[in-house]
Amino acid sequence: MARAEATVAPPWRRRLARVPWQSLTPLLGLALLLVLGSMMHPAFLTPTNLLNVLTRSAFIGIIAVGGTFVIIAGGIDLSVGSMAAFLAGAMILAMNALAGNDLAPFTIVLLGVGMVLVAGLLAGAANGLAITRGRIEAFIVTLGTLGIFRSLVTYLADGGTISLDFAIRGVYRPVYFGSLLGIPYPVWVFAIVAVIGAIVLHRTRFGRYVRAIGSNQEVARYAAVRVERIRTLTFVIQGVCVAIAVILYVPRLGSASGSTGILWELEAIAAVIIGGTALKGGSGHIWGTVVGAVMLSFIGNVLNLTTAISEYLNGAVQGLIIIGAVFLQRGRSGR
Repeated sequence: MARAEATVAPPWRRRLARVPWQSLTPLLGLALLLVLGSMMHPAFLTPTNLLNVLTRSAFIGIIAVGGTFVIIAGGIDLSVGSMAAFLAGAMILAMNALAGNDLAPFTIVLLGVGMVLVAGLLAGAANGLAITRGRIEAFIVTLGTLGIFRSLVTYLADGGTISLDFAIRGVYRPVYFGSLLGIPYPVWVFAIVAVIGAIVLHRTRFGRYVRAIGSNQEVARYAAVRVERIRTLTFVIQGVCVAIAVILYVPRLGSASGSTGILWELEAIAAVIIGGTALKGGSGHIWGTVVGAVMLSFIGNVLNLTTAISEYLNGAVQGLIIIGAVFLQRGRSGR
């Protein structure tokens, strides 16, 4: 009896064992990054720099929220950067065309926002239906649409740049550059999208179905889950999230070209994987994706502030982060 009592772990050790350290890894990584960044440059933790980084992370973060649904369901979307470029170009052309119809600039902006949301929904649905109804791998379909969307925006721009009408841009600029309670609007939109995404993923039947499909698609099918419909809807969510990011992006520069959104797919996937979502599907958290997107922006910010690595190598750094994150996931799963 004495020997058995001696082997009982003390209370503090049992409490530590119950802490979900694996789930907290993204937060711990972000905390470490903040400490290192503050040590490497004195301007890193200033309010102005932090708000600028959070604002820039909103684009990728919103897209990554949609990507979380896709990846948890066992899919992947490589077309989001090209889709964003195409939607931005189409939105600008549509608003410029409306500018000649004696409509108020504010009305034109509202019509453009509505148009791009519908277009994003349709683009996501096209990807999803090609995958589920056409029974083609998501990698192949979205690799194909990556090229299609990029070619379309280059065609629309005639190889150059599509610029927004000056009067419309003056009305539209506050959507990116304005703020509420000292916090830029893109950050608020990012937070709202993340909260809605978390509720849908973790508090609804749809979210449970998404995780079930990613864990084992055939078992989910036997459990009467409409697998094709749910998987298609994850790509629809992705398309809508891309459209929301575009709505915030267009007033920033007021233009779009064939180079818009390059490597956004890499950053979005990296944010999802860094946030702890399993690349093979079945598990993940929206809050982890949010942390992952913010971490990527902070990493780029640190590199730019310190000039330790050329900004042209940011993509290489992100690629290494993806490989490392997937390697650690495989190590934890024992495969």
